[in-house]
This record gives sequence, structure tokens and C-alpha cells, in this order.
Amino acid sequence: MEQLTDLKAILHSKRANIYYLEKCRVMQKDGRVLYLTEAKDEQLYWNIPIANTTVVLLGTGTSITQAAVRMLASAGVLIGFSGGGGTPLLAASEIEWLKPQSEYRPTEYVQGWLSFWFDEAKRLQVAKHFQHLRINYLQSVWSKDKDLKNEGFFIDDEDVTRSFSGYPEKVERASNVTELLLIEAQLTKNLYKAAVNRTQQKDFVRNYDNTDNANLFLNHGNYLAYGLAASTLWVLGIPHGFAVMHGKTRRGALVFDVADLIKDALILPWAFICAKEKTTEQEFRQQILQKFTDHKALDFMFDSVKQVSLQGGAI
Repeated sequence: MEQLTDLKAILHSKRANIYYLEKCRVMQKDGRVLYLTEAKDEQLYWNIPIANTTVVLLGTGTSITQAAVRMLASAGVLIGFSGGGGTPLLAASEIEWLKPQSEYRPTEYVQGWLSFWFDEAKRLQVAKHFQHLRINYLQSVWSKDKDLKNEGFFIDDEDVTRSFSGYPEKVERASNVTELLLIEAQLTKNLYKAAVNRTQQKDFVRNYDNTDNANLFLNHGNYLAYGLAASTLWVLGIPHGFAVMHGKTRRGALVFDVADLIKDALILPWAFICAKEKTTEQEFRQQILQKFTDHKALDFMFDSVKQVSLQGGAI
């Protein structure tokens, strides 16, 4: 069996794999973590390369053995339970993450984060900084992604540039988080409109409970982004409750803050494109995971959170 140090050789920010599994059994066999699927006349085993895996998300009809959990934990893999398609089984519930435990996890990042978190003014400044990072990432992704350009998403189109017009100044003028959330919501609304115009999804209304493909894909893609964000925060040792944007009464609010860094850039356009093309949910998931890799989404999350933590909020 691989040594513990071997399993952690690949940094989390460089790992390539996120697995969503359903209707299978995850187990340890011959020193490897496998998942077993049952076809009509045979059983099929598939290997999970745990040293290069960030998240294993278990959907409906899954089970996992204690031995498999032990091996996944030793490699620092985050394990999550969800409903079908990667979204919660029950309305308003959160994914429950099983986090590997170790006395030797880093403390510098949580100490840096907490050094500013209890100061409301510094917390607001970090929230504003996250908004700037989010816009910069979106502009970078949309300006160089050839697939998006082929679908009509150009960063210099009039309606897109109008969406960004004055945004940095509005963010800096916000006097509290409530104002910042309203500014953020208006930007996302404008981007929804731009995506609708390019993909002919004319009847679209954003509603988490709607069953049209655009809404389903947005929900699904958001939960994949939450998986990246939760993994980032776990590796850096920062509890999910120390949010800067999403409200101090939501236990996983910092996950939402970090996921927002990439959602508009990657999830939003591809949810509408895949809805237009009537892709399957699996095809949409594969597309999103590929774009996470292409645009180094996990790296970006790590770098952003580490920068804020090490600077103690002095952005």
C-alpha cells in the first residue's frame, strides 16, 4: 500500500479529479479505492486514483465502506453526500462533508483569517476584494476561452461591457455587505440576460426549484463549485462559518463566498449553452469539470484565499 506521504504528493490545488457517483458501492480492495457498478449480467469495478482526487461526491443509491473512507481520508480527499445529480436531496439542506481529521493540518491560514474577521470594516474590505477578483477572473476566462467565443460569448460585446460598467466603483462605494450583495445580484442578473440572448432561452426565470434544464444545470454546476470551495477551505484549515459576504448565520457561508469567485465565469454561461444544446446532465458535468481544469479554477480559489489569509485582510 502507498505510504501516507505518497498519497499527499499531489497538492490539492493541482489535483485533476472530482468524482460524482451514484448507484454504486465504494470500497477498498487490494490497497486501492474502487467503486462497483452492477450491470445486467456482470459486476464492474472502477479505480479511483485517490492521490490525484480532490472530491468524491456520493449521490443516490450509493454506499461506502469504512476501509474506503479510511483510505480516502489518508489521501486528504473530501467526501460529500448529496441527492441526485449532485444537488441536495432535501430542499434547503446543505451537502454534508466528511472531512479527514489530522492534528497536523496548517494553522497559519485560519489564524490569518481570524486576525481580520472580527473587525467589520476589514471583513467588508475583504468582501469587496473578492468581488474584484471575481470580475477579473471572469474577464480573463471569457477573453481567452475559444469555446465560449464560438457560442457568442465575447467579453467586449456591448451588453457584457455594459454589465461591468462602473462595477468596481460601485463595489468600493458600498458601505455594508447588504449593499454589496445587491450590487452583486444586479451584475449576475445582467449576465443571465446576456446568456439568455445568446442561447435563445427566452422563458428563463432563475428559480432553484424549476425543472427546466438551465435552472437544473445552474444548480448542478453551483454544487460542483461548492465542492471546490469546500475542499480549498478544508485544506487551508479555515472553518466554513467565517464568511465575509453570505451572512453569519449560515454554517457553510464561506463556501458560498469562495465558490462565487468562479460561478459567473464558468457555471453561468455553460449552463445556458448546455440547456440550448439539450445535453444530458452527465455531459454538462463533464463540460464543467473540464473547464475547471482548463481555467485552473481550484488554483485560483487557493491563491485568492491564501492571499487574503496571509495578508490578514490588509488588501
